[in-house]
Amino acid sequence: MHEEKLLMDIFLNSETVPHFVSYAFLASIILIAVSLMMRKSLSLVPSGMQNLMETVLEAILNLCEENIGQHWGRRLFPLIGTIFLFILVSNFMGLIPGFTSPTSNINTNAAMAIPVFLATHFYGLRAHGIGYIKHFVGPIRSIFALPLMILMFFIEVIGHLVRPVTLSIRLFGNMVAKHIILGVLALIAPWFIPVAILSLGVLVSLIQALVFTLLSTLYLAGAVEEAH
Repeated sequence: MHEEKLLMDIFLNSETVPHFVSYAFLASIILIAVSLMMRKSLSLVPSGMQNLMETVLEAILNLCEENIGQHWGRRLFPLIGTIFLFILVSNFMGLIPGFTSPTSNINTNAAMAIPVFLATHFYGLRAHGIGYIKHFVGPIRSIFALPLMILMFFIEVIGHLVRPVTLSIRLFGNMVAKHIILGVLALIAPWFIPVAILSLGVLVSLIQALVFTLLSTLYLAGAVEEAH
């Protein structure tokens, strides 16, 4: 099968630097550049791009504080906000001719899901110390329920280990499906149907960024909250 030629192939050999790596770096450069530009033009009365960015970041901050709490929500906001913006930009890049979405490769998604997994347990241990193990043994605290507690522990461990896998595959599957549908419909009806599907692609890109971010937020919230 012939590999699709992309804009980045002009500058980099795709056999040396895979597309998902080069376009992931491009998404990061775009975010850094926009951040530096916004920093130089900050105003007390926001307008234009500053108004848009403040609206987006305030929504993510509210999401963190409502689900994690004000203390831990503000501390984890940089991680969650960065993940959302990176996924959103990466998803939108796949809608531009000559570009590809880094999130349509499972390696990129795993590179985000694994740090979320590690951060979940890091902050869980930091918030509760050794008492963090209570999150894994269920609500029963009786010596007579020790077998049930052991069973719950292994079930919880398996559930936590599966989280980065499900985060990666969910985003990967939706981005690949969107790309395939756009390609097929572009061949069938190159002027009419792809316009509608492209609009749907924008919606899917936004929703999948929100889903990944929301699940990451809930995982972190479950780690730092008190065990019941």
